[in-house]
This record gives sequence, structure tokens and C-alpha cells, in this order.
Amino acid sequence: MSVTKKRDLHTDTPLWSLTPRIGVRSHAVPLKQYYDVVIVGTGISGALMAHALADGTRSLLVIDRRKPVGGSSLASTAMIQHEIDVPLGKLQQRIGKAKAKRVWARSMDAVEKLASKIEYLNIGCGFARKRALFLSGDEMGWRALRDEAGLRNGAGFDAQFIDAAALRSGYGIDRTGAILTDCSASANPAQMTAEFLRQAVRGGAELVCGPEVMDISSKSGEVELVLSSGETLRCGNAVFCTGYEFLDSVARADHSIISTWAIATRANAPRPEWLDDCLVWEAADPYLYMRTTSDGRIVAGGEDEDDPRAHEDQRKLKAKQKTIARKVSTLLGCQIGEIEFAWAGAFGVTPTGLPIIDEVPGMRHVFTVMGYGGNGITFSQIASEIISAKLSGHRDKDFDLFRFGAAPAPRKAA
Repeated sequence: MSVTKKRDLHTDTPLWSLTPRIGVRSHAVPLKQYYDVVIVGTGISGALMAHALADGTRSLLVIDRRKPVGGSSLASTAMIQHEIDVPLGKLQQRIGKAKAKRVWARSMDAVEKLASKIEYLNIGCGFARKRALFLSGDEMGWRALRDEAGLRNGAGFDAQFIDAAALRSGYGIDRTGAILTDCSASANPAQMTAEFLRQAVRGGAELVCGPEVMDISSKSGEVELVLSSGETLRCGNAVFCTGYEFLDSVARADHSIISTWAIATRANAPRPEWLDDCLVWEAADPYLYMRTTSDGRIVAGGEDEDDPRAHEDQRKLKAKQKTIARKVSTLLGCQIGEIEFAWAGAFGVTPTGLPIIDEVPGMRHVFTVMGYGGNGITFSQIASEIISAKLSGHRDKDFDLFRFGAAPAPRKAA
């Protein structure tokens, strides 16, 4: 029995699965019996973690039961935002004003660091810096957005509140208000993941796909991993970057798995010119989000359901595709043309919207990154910084923000 929960992480054909340069060479079996670090997972989290750790100072194995880039990263819409799913005001209520400010600052810094890495390494993944337009909806009206913008500015984060008149004249959108911010981006998540894995291999990492981790134990200062092939690996540290396939030993009732749906139009879709500069999302439940690609496709998603299996339903995929396309056309005020790709996936959330980046309780030298929410790529960058610092003998200044038990559990209704 696997040590992680198995899930179908996406269904049908995501846009990115048919793009070039997403294959990565791997071995079928590990070449050694001992490694300084074993990373489990070859999605964007595992890829960024491997790149951060492949500095020539340690033996490093990256292992996955799937082929590289074959998990939930392939289903991402890759809206790389410093804004997390939980607004700053609400996050302050949940974890306190000082910690909320630190989370938002760290998220912004992560986007900038990721951008710098991609630019420095000349990674071809359609990376583009974007602004973010956060629209009013049934969860937050214009007053709430105005107050949220005020909180952000007061905390040192630039946020421009746009009223209904300015939103109509500047964007042609009929909503009561919006917040406009900088420091976001978009990319092809499959190409990004594949290239960071290649960079890690060039740095000395070994990549193995096929064997599954069936058992894990931590004793005598090292970790043992039993593989489905019957082999036992020993390592100094193990890092589980398995996305929403949580380790069974740490899966908790307040970790929810959500189903989501996404579409992509044909290239050069009809769209307003401003959309190419923005990521768009709304304060609604379920919320709509969208952005464009370098070849002029509109990629949009939403219609989330609090059901870990709903994304497997083909009838729902057809219905959700139509609903998302209709909402996009209505919001933009134009017909967006034929939908060429439609897919569904799953993602995990925690009550605070924050990930858990920590050593597994009761298992020394075993680390996990889980509960990414809608900011998987941004949080994956943060995780690579925190864990790599830990394994290098340093303590990251924000380590306490993402630990097990760092956020209070949600109160149960009386």
C-alpha cells in the first residue's frame, strides 16, 4: 500500500500536455542505495525543490511513480500570483496582522525570485509578467474591496482600487469595483516544470520514474524508503512534494480536496487588448479566473466543487466547459470563439489558504509540502527556499508561518 493517497490528478487533455519540450529523461530504477536527499514528486514543487538542492554538495534523487510532469502541474492554469486565495483582511483575522503581512510579503518576494530564476536561466516556458485584476463578486462587494485595498496599501503593498465607472471605461467590465496590482505572472507550467527538472539533473540530481514509495521509516538519523520494486532506499532526508496526494500519516480532516475545471480557446481568440496584460479573478464562490497565452489563447477556469472526485465526471466536464465559456464571454463582452481544450483537476486547500511546509511530526528528517490552494507555483517556490535552507543548516525567517499547527484550527459550530 502506498504511503501517499492516490488520486487522478487531472482528466482529459490539458492545453500544456500537447506543447513541446515537456519530456524529461529518467531512469527506471535508482542507481544507488543511499542518497543525501530523496525528493518524492516531479511536479513543479519537486522540480523547484530539486533545483534548489542540486548545488553539487549532496547526492540527490528525485523519484515519482508517474512520468515526469505527469501530475497536477499539468492541469495548472499557471496564474502566478503574489495574492493568495484568502484576502489580506481575512487572513489577518485568522492568523494575526503581523503574520498575515509576512505571508503576503513572502509571496510577493517568491514571485520576484521565480521570475529572476527563469530570466537568468533563460528558461523557455512562455513566462510573462502580468498585472492582476481582482473583481468584485458575491463574496466581496466594492466597499469590501476598497477596504482591502486600503489594508494592503497600509501594509506596504501597492494596490489600486478601481470604482465602477473607471472599470467600465478602462476595461469594459460591468462590476462595482476591482483591485489592480502588479507583481504577478503567467507561464506554461509543463515547460517550466520540465526545464527546472533538467536544470536539477545538470546539477547532479538523479531522476527515476516508475517505482512507488510503499513504506517509510525514520530511525537512527536516516530515512528508509521501501519501493514497489522491492528495493529499500536509505537517505539522510526525504522531502515529499506529492501535491494533493497527501502522506497518509499527515492527512487531516481540515485538508480539503477541491475539484476544478479549465478551458482554453483557439489561438488568437477574440479578446480585449488589455487582457493580455492581466490575470483576472473575482471575489465570488465559485469564482472565475482567466489569463491569456503568448499565442493569444484565453485560458480560464473555475466552477470549483468541494468534492475530490467530481472532476472525474465526464458529464460535468462538458457542462462546466460551457458555463466557464459563457461567463468569460459575458464578463469580457465578446464571444471568445471555439473552445479547443477542456480539462479538470484537483487541488488541496487548508482553512487559511496557506501551505504546510514542515518536518512530519514524529518522523525526523522527513519533510512534506502540502495544501497549496490556488497558488501552487508561488508556494512551491517558497517551499524550495524554506526546505533548502533547513537542509543546509539554516533557519528560514518565515519557517514558523507554514509549520504544522501554525494556524489555528477552524472553530466548529455550536
